[in-house]
Amino acid sequence: MESLQHLLLLTSLLLVAGGGIGFIPQVVGADQEEVSIVHYQPEQVHLAFGESVLEMVVTWNTRDNTNESICEFGIEGLQRLAKAPQGPTAFVDGGPKKATQYIHRVTLTNLEPNSTYRYHCGSQLGWSATYWFRTQFSHSDWSPSLAIYGDMGVVNAASLPALQRETQRGMYDAVIHVGDFAYDMCNENGEVGDEFMRQVETVAAYVPYMVCVGNHEEKYNFSNYRARFNMPGETDSLWYSFDLGPVHFVSFSTEVYYFLNYGVKLLTKQFDWLERDLAQANLPENRAKRPWIITYGHRPMYCSDEKEYDCDGKLETYIRQGLPLIKWFGLEDLFYKHGVDVEIFAHEHFYTRLWPIYDFKVHNGSVQQPYRNPKAPIHIITGSAGCKEEREPFSNDLPAWNAFHSNDYGYTRLKAHNGTHLHFEQVSDDKDGDIVDSFWVIKDKHGSYGL
Repeated sequence: MESLQHLLLLTSLLLVAGGGIGFIPQVVGADQEEVSIVHYQPEQVHLAFGESVLEMVVTWNTRDNTNESICEFGIEGLQRLAKAPQGPTAFVDGGPKKATQYIHRVTLTNLEPNSTYRYHCGSQLGWSATYWFRTQFSHSDWSPSLAIYGDMGVVNAASLPALQRETQRGMYDAVIHVGDFAYDMCNENGEVGDEFMRQVETVAAYVPYMVCVGNHEEKYNFSNYRARFNMPGETDSLWYSFDLGPVHFVSFSTEVYYFLNYGVKLLTKQFDWLERDLAQANLPENRAKRPWIITYGHRPMYCSDEKEYDCDGKLETYIRQGLPLIKWFGLEDLFYKHGVDVEIFAHEHFYTRLWPIYDFKVHNGSVQQPYRNPKAPIHIITGSAGCKEEREPFSNDLPAWNAFHSNDYGYTRLKAHNGTHLHFEQVSDDKDGDIVDSFWVIKDKHGSYGL
């Protein structure tokens, strides 16, 4: 009995010293022990649309190299299997520790429309929890619902609890995050980015989490953003487009106008791509199929916050007018020419709805119904999902084109009912989910405004 007690005591001490599961004691000398820790468990799982809505890209991270990236999925069970041909990709953070992790990306193809799939991801060394997502129709005759917001961090993520609950209830077909993540993903050698992606997994593992880059992603040439997200196309997620129901969505980088130290080539390549993409989307046959064009980029063209260095009295924002002095690559004329219906921005930590606007002038459809057949794009700023920088005040003198504004923490909902009707709502977290603003955009005809 005494020998058995000694054996049990020795076993307990070894378990305590080893730290339990995941710790592998290795004797390397008579009086020395080395403890190895392995991190093969998937984390930070998130989804994105592939080259169509019937492709889903599953992305996740592991701390150590598993040498393979596998996703098991299916409608009735986990009977189908997809692999990344080359396995995971090593990502080295630019911070002083040069912390390394492995990013896994698997594309699920040949999905059935209007179906619920279950999936988990990982490798033979460890698996994620089982999640689900619902596929959409590839045609345009259905009504997608989205949650849209920007500027959400690890600290003070005011909108996250409501978004988690509503996403898992099946309220949304996709989520759009309009730049500025974590505050900042590069901080603490990338650990803040890891924590943000863990937190948002409770949303992004269930619906496509479509993103655009913001100014807070700039460090190390946007490397955390470019490595962690996998949007459609081959542009490191900096610009891309996708179709969802009756809407052609276009994502672009406003940051190419401000961080020219990384080269002007990104700016010119994006502008050329935008010209081609919008011209194609605006063709009569394509407008007949998908009437709405909605763009999203981080920094707004018009703003009501006096603190921004390019929101001076003349509001000569680089995105709107183009680069200073030469006035090249401005987007307002381009979007106006190709009939963009709605432009969504963030960056300012509040919500603002503008009257239809072009060149500082309001172009309402009519006095009674300003958003019925408007004669210019409608701008929405939705940057109040919550971060450590907290709220921002509005200008003392709000411009005439400012239709509605709110400082409440919150997020925007969009339902594209059909080819003629869009409905927007602004949800207030301060008011426990109350709708503080709602409006319809109604258009009987879509296309270029003029020029």
